[in-house]
Amino acid sequence: MNETASARARAEIDLAALAANVGTLRAYAPDAALMAVVKSDAYGHGAVPCARAALEAGATWLGTATPEEALALREAGLQGRIMCWLWTPGGPWQEAVAADVDLGISGLWALREAVEAARAAERTARVQLKADTGLGRNGCQPGDWPELVSAALRAEAEGLVRVTGLWSHFACADEPGHPSIGAQLTAFREMVAYAEKQGISPEVRHIANSPATLTLPKSHFDLVRTGIATYGISPSPALGTAAELGLRPVMTLSASLALVKRVPAGHGVSYGHHYVTPGDTTLGLVPVGYADGIPRHASGTGPVLAGGKWRTVAGRVAMDQFAVDLGGDQPMVGERVVLFGPGDEGEPTAEDWARAAGTIAYEIVTRIGTRVPRVHVNSE
Repeated sequence: MNETASARARAEIDLAALAANVGTLRAYAPDAALMAVVKSDAYGHGAVPCARAALEAGATWLGTATPEEALALREAGLQGRIMCWLWTPGGPWQEAVAADVDLGISGLWALREAVEAARAAERTARVQLKADTGLGRNGCQPGDWPELVSAALRAEAEGLVRVTGLWSHFACADEPGHPSIGAQLTAFREMVAYAEKQGISPEVRHIANSPATLTLPKSHFDLVRTGIATYGISPSPALGTAAELGLRPVMTLSASLALVKRVPAGHGVSYGHHYVTPGDTTLGLVPVGYADGIPRHASGTGPVLAGGKWRTVAGRVAMDQFAVDLGGDQPMVGERVVLFGPGDEGEPTAEDWARAAGTIAYEIVTRIGTRVPRVHVNSE
């Protein structure tokens, strides 16, 4: 552990837990390759250390949203297959082609930019054509698919691109039995079959995200893309808890009590006095707030483990701090308060914070800000 990490707060990242999660996910999809998705700084966990740990644990692909994220991995010395998919016109296409990054292509404009980048780089661009099978975000609509496939084949014949993949993304895989799941699978099979009949020969076909990897074997195809599950968080309570799915949360967020003081009954706490002490008590000051990613929506409800007991945020979460009512207990200033972790010692989990804030656990871990140092442990 890095002992120089800030005493104010830290996010401890257990790389051994991440490696174990990769192993668990590979077992769910034994016949498919695994892409560890490390977008958004590995969902707040630290992209480069997590990417390395995932590859060492058996992932064979890395996935990012933006090309800048993919290029940062290359600059850090990470080899192997890296894919990125969130492009805008004028992006670093040439740099990505030169770095052997697989480019997600959702339409003709993107394919044109990839072709021009290949010409400029004097290198064949690796591209993966994305089908919009019903999510309605990125991806090519079925009606436009023949034109995109045809253009890709022409570019491939010129040696400017190599179509390495055909892929899509589920809208509701975290809702078992949702009718869109079967509809999207049917659409994906049809669009893949069309592309292959026209002459596309992809290395990988993929549609499965974390929930589909865990619950839908028929969606695994050649590759599964695991994001939140890699970090030990259940994609949805409907699928089961992390423990029930064989996953272990990777991040433990903690802070040091900055102040402990006695206050009388009727004392207002934090902005707006939405909490008033019901009796003589002690307050503890936790020195993290919404500038650090603690959701303000969890004011009055966010849980912490402080002084060996479960407490909740007293009053509003402020920019840099929040208070907890310690009920007369007097832990030492500097004592560690755990906001969330695996739950082994009775501490809350990211899912508990998600319920408190009315959101999803993805957001809880991803939003933890840069003022909170990541301390990566158990790397061997």
